[in-house]
Amino acid sequence: MLISSLAFYGMAFRVPASKRMFHILTAFITTFAMISYYAMAVGDGIGQNKIVETIKNTHGPDVKSVTYREVYWARYVDWSVTTPLLLLDLCLLAGLPGANILVAVVADIIMVLTGLFAAFTVEEGPKWGWYAIACIAYLVIVYQLGFNGRGIVQGKDQKTATFFSAIAGFTLILWTVYPVIWGIADGSRHINVDAEIVAYAVLDVLAKPVFGFWLLFTHDAMSG
Repeated sequence: MLISSLAFYGMAFRVPASKRMFHILTAFITTFAMISYYAMAVGDGIGQNKIVETIKNTHGPDVKSVTYREVYWARYVDWSVTTPLLLLDLCLLAGLPGANILVAVVADIIMVLTGLFAAFTVEEGPKWGWYAIACIAYLVIVYQLGFNGRGIVQGKDQKTATFFSAIAGFTLILWTVYPVIWGIADGSRHINVDAEIVAYAVLDVLAKPVFGFWLLFTHDAMSG
C-alpha cells in the first residue's frame, strides 16, 4: 500500500493540477489502507467478539462454552473511508449526477457500518439481520454503478464507456466476494482468523493498488 501510494502521488505531479482528481482520490485510498494495515500489524485496531455455544450433555444439564474471536475493526474504519473514495472514482468516470453519487456513497457507508455491527454482535439472529442490511445496501451500489452508471457513460466516447464497464465490473465482482468471505469467516466461522486475514489482504490488493494502477494508467492514456 505504501509503494502504491507513493507511485500514485508521483503520477499526480506528472499531470496538470486540473487533471489530478483521479490521482489524488486513488492515492488517498491506498494511504488510508496503509494506515489501517499498519494499525493491525502492530496489534491495534483489534477487538474481541464473544462466541457462546451450547454443548449438549446427555448425563446432565447442557454446558455453555464461551470463546472469543478477533475482530479487526481497523479494517472497517479503512473500508468506511476508502470504499467511498473508490466509488467517487467510478462515479466521476461515468459522469453520474451528484444525487446518484450521494446515494451510492451513503449506501456504501451503511454497508460497512452494518458489517461492523454484525461482526461484534453475539446473537445469531441480530448478527445476520445486520448482514442482510449490508447486502441490501450493496445492491443499491450495484444499481447505481451497473444500471445508472452504465446508462450515463454511454453518452460519452466509446473508449470511456468500454473502460468504465470493465473496471466497474471488475470492482463489483471483487466487492461481491467480500461479503462471501465475511459470511464464512466472522459470520459462520467456517474459516479461522488467519485464513480470513489472507483472503481480505488479497482482495484489498486487487481492489486498491491494482484498481488504482489500472484506472490511472488508462485514464492518463485516454487523456493524452
